[in-house]
Amino acid sequence: MIQLLMAAGLGLAFSIFGTPALIKVLARRGYGQYIRDDGPTSHQTKRGTPTMGGVAILLSVVAAYLVTHLISIVAWPANGGVTLSGILALALMLGMGLVGFLDDYKKISKKQNLGLTAVGKIVLQGAIGSAFAVLVLFFPDAAGHTPASTAISWTRDTGVDLAFAGPVVAAVLFVIWVNLIATGTTNAVNLTDGLDGLATGASILVFSGYMLIALWQAGHLCQNVSQAACYEVRDPMDLSIVAAALVGALIGFLWWNTSPAKIFMGDTGSLGLGGALAAFAVLSRTELLLVLIAGLFVVITLSVILQVGYFKLSHGKRIFKMAPLQHHFELKGWQEVTIVVRFWVVAGLFVAAALGMFYGDWLLHNGGAFPGTEALH
Repeated sequence: MIQLLMAAGLGLAFSIFGTPALIKVLARRGYGQYIRDDGPTSHQTKRGTPTMGGVAILLSVVAAYLVTHLISIVAWPANGGVTLSGILALALMLGMGLVGFLDDYKKISKKQNLGLTAVGKIVLQGAIGSAFAVLVLFFPDAAGHTPASTAISWTRDTGVDLAFAGPVVAAVLFVIWVNLIATGTTNAVNLTDGLDGLATGASILVFSGYMLIALWQAGHLCQNVSQAACYEVRDPMDLSIVAAALVGALIGFLWWNTSPAKIFMGDTGSLGLGGALAAFAVLSRTELLLVLIAGLFVVITLSVILQVGYFKLSHGKRIFKMAPLQHHFELKGWQEVTIVVRFWVVAGLFVAAALGMFYGDWLLHNGGAFPGTEALH
């Protein structure tokens, strides 16, 4: 628990003090946001606001994680250092963040709201996602556990295992599966990042949920307890430290990103956070639960899919005034802060529902008894 508080505190400190320094650098270089002309007219006032703030988030997370482990090694040598799962989670986050950085830089250098081509972005994301998918299936620990498995997971691995097709085909299918998750999460966070603080606040809630899930898993590993609903997860305690660092860094960034935003996270931040989200889903063996815990991101993504699909099928008609969904409410006259706070509430409800589902599954598999109440039965 001390390590979690340390990681969150360091992430907060690095971010809240590092972000204004980044704002000055970006403003001095003229690295400002370009606003789409077909968006809400109120957004034109945001033109020129420094972007690429995701750099502050991602670097703060990495710094908080490493410093936490350096201190832990000195203070509590028995707790060990960094783990492969933690490093791979950070690697996917940074890899996707790099794609976002290239996209942001291209927009800035061209002085327009067009970055990498769709094909170029997909190729880069696919390469990074594939490398991650391959690596998580190797390097077993002393107990024989690899960071991930080829089984499709809900609150833990299910009986649906891609290994039924043989090792080679299973590996290929797993790479495709992981890329679908990573592409979905990166695009979902990117679409949500349209109002001041919206994606940042929602991400705080989602990663807080994953921190609690990983912490619970760490206390109920199959090698440590004899329970029907134990968890075959690699390095969950270290994953909770990564999540804590993310929460702290995002809170620090929100201080500057809330309305009126002094800086935007840009694709650097949204793609990086999406990569971290995919990593947690795969490494914590909660791939299908991701749809619920990241429910706000899913709903916003679905609003775009529905809008585009209906527009094409109906020859120009629209379901929403504008997609993504947050802009629909803007055009209906809602104030930006009102939309952001209400969407945070929705995001929190989705996270609470996912945690309830996760814990409820544990209870059902253990006879429905709450911890410590066995003597009452």
